[in-house]
Amino acid sequence: MIVAMDRFCGPDEIEHVEQVMAGTDVQAVRTVLEGRTHLITAERDRRALASRLRLLPGVTSVVEPPGNLRLSSRAHRAQDTVVKVSDVSFGGDPFVVVAGPCAVESRDQLAATARSVALGGAAVLRGGSYKPRTSPYSFQGLGSEGLGLLAEQRAATGLPVVTEVVDPADLTHVAEVADMVQIGTRNAQNYTLLREAGRAGKPVLLKRGMASTVEEWLLAAEYVLAEGNPDVVLCERGIRSFEPSTRFTLDLSAVVVAKRLSHLPVLVDPSHAAGQAELVRPLALAAAAVGADGVMVDVHPEPSTALCDAGQALTPAGFDELVTALDSLLAGMRRPLAGSLRPRGALVADRL
Repeated sequence: MIVAMDRFCGPDEIEHVEQVMAGTDVQAVRTVLEGRTHLITAERDRRALASRLRLLPGVTSVVEPPGNLRLSSRAHRAQDTVVKVSDVSFGGDPFVVVAGPCAVESRDQLAATARSVALGGAAVLRGGSYKPRTSPYSFQGLGSEGLGLLAEQRAATGLPVVTEVVDPADLTHVAEVADMVQIGTRNAQNYTLLREAGRAGKPVLLKRGMASTVEEWLLAAEYVLAEGNPDVVLCERGIRSFEPSTRFTLDLSAVVVAKRLSHLPVLVDPSHAAGQAELVRPLALAAAAVGADGVMVDVHPEPSTALCDAGQALTPAGFDELVTALDSLLAGMRRPLAGSLRPRGALVADRL
């Protein structure tokens, strides 16, 4: 149940509704989302209570979503959410291309990649400063040094930056630099980190856990939303299955299901799903075809030397080919590319 209070109601009215709910042994979580107080419970089928609450002063609506979803559900919000990251909109008609290296390795590597993806058509620059790796002996990222390099390239290219946070202790520092904070697959059910990300005041890119159901993925988003942050973008990045021919199995059906159940924008990461650069373009095109709101791809100036996930990274030339193919497909779907610099590349050449 979701009880939405009027934007201008007073604290006494909110407390009265809470007391009425408590009187029927229903406990509510109070959150403020988009300027409006919501009282959220796990209770269902309390029709008499819902009818009574609708009559109380200050109550705007009482929604009883099916299943376990609350703030992420279409029952709560029928229209698509549009998440603004700087001047880039996730959701709606524009298709967003997020691109950059899986890991920030050096100033030269990041600068070369950022320039190529900016001129190639990316709207957002991605790059990992903190890298959770399966092996403790693998490259773990540059940490705070990498954040500084990302800030340099945001200034140089004008592209907003998304980067991953691994430890809640680093969240404040990451949020000072990043325009969007990423929660990776290994932390998709790290509820402490999700709650803290919800309080950080920045849009959140939430990857699906490699073994999460669609419902578990959306419930992870609920942790962020329940902290008062409405700006969540979901990202399908493949799930672990029995099939060994790809790194993970890209679940494009999950994109359709998530967009049917939820109002949140959905991206697709074909790079981490496939693990093979030659599969990235066809999977990215398939993602656009099923209605994803964008893709996030790995690009590296010299993939063979990459310190993280070398096999899946596109070259700058490969990225250009991908965006050209997306341009053609999206034109047939009457969808534009979001924030692309390709049509006006000459205008930014001096800055880059």
